[in-house]
Amino acid sequence: MRRVLIARLSAVALFLIAGVGQGQQLPKSVAIGSNPPGSLFYALASGLAKVVSDSAAIQAQVQPYAGTSTFVPLFDSGELDFGVVNAVDMGMVYRGANFKVGGRNPFPHVASSRLIMRGSPLRSSFIVRKDSPIKTLADVKGKRATGEYPAQLAVWYNMLGALSNAGLGWNDVKVVPVPAVNEGVDALIQGRADVTTHAIGSAKLQEAEAAVGIRFLSLDCTKVGEERIKKAIPGYYLSTVKGGSSAGILQDICAYTYDIYLVGHAKLPDAVVRSVLQAIWVNVDKLPQFHPGFAEWTKARAVDPEVTIPYHPAAARYFKDAGVWSAKMDDAQKKLLAWKP
Repeated sequence: MRRVLIARLSAVALFLIAGVGQGQQLPKSVAIGSNPPGSLFYALASGLAKVVSDSAAIQAQVQPYAGTSTFVPLFDSGELDFGVVNAVDMGMVYRGANFKVGGRNPFPHVASSRLIMRGSPLRSSFIVRKDSPIKTLADVKGKRATGEYPAQLAVWYNMLGALSNAGLGWNDVKVVPVPAVNEGVDALIQGRADVTTHAIGSAKLQEAEAAVGIRFLSLDCTKVGEERIKKAIPGYYLSTVKGGSSAGILQDICAYTYDIYLVGHAKLPDAVVRSVLQAIWVNVDKLPQFHPGFAEWTKARAVDPEVTIPYHPAAARYFKDAGVWSAKMDDAQKKLLAWKP
């Protein structure tokens, strides 16, 4: 009985915490930046917006852009409230040009970036047409691979990471320039490229499967393969995707993996952060109905000491009240906030 009472009081406390500031003139709506329609991040942003709009005193709307690099500067200007992004990109965005991955950091420096919630892991690998003679990573050498990605810089790192896992680099393939990830898949469909990448489970891959048939290649999940990809792209790791789980996954494969974030910025009012976070936290079990990519968007993954940007202070306080913020997290937060570009 005592445990039930404590649980109820905790739930009431979180509700009241989220409610503080309801009289502080919350905006009628907030915008969540994402990658273009057809991408995984657009689908995830749409699901989050739906949950927030249904449960909070704020309406949330998805605002698609070409890619992370095009919308994160809007955090500094206050033109955008939130965004669905990946951990590797945001580590470079937050730290600035002196922090390089793959020998470069082409992202705009946005020191005001703040983490709201750590979400699902993103998994992917190289994609070829189903009838392609390319069967292994080694077969990619000398082939036409999509590259450059000026509008969606994250995908340049995706491709580099997969190449590095095989002991290859950009000089080992014939680069087919494309602006962003969807255009990379278009190049594969049209026969202009032999190899590309895209998030597993995205709507764009369903389109490619219907058009020409696709097949994911398996990366190298050995210790050597993992060391290669981690050295090339800090923040990446490897995991297994079960065969038949999505278009193009014909058998179990090893995939490059990194975390997806819901981010905001330092100037977001505490009440806005609490309202949005409370809506997601309470309804996190409803998210998978909107997209399979939410299967691992859980309370257990929300807080982690290895995140690449600091949490918004209102998010940190919320997680402390929820009992999921440890002393180790305090140390990680202090270290991230002390970063000097």
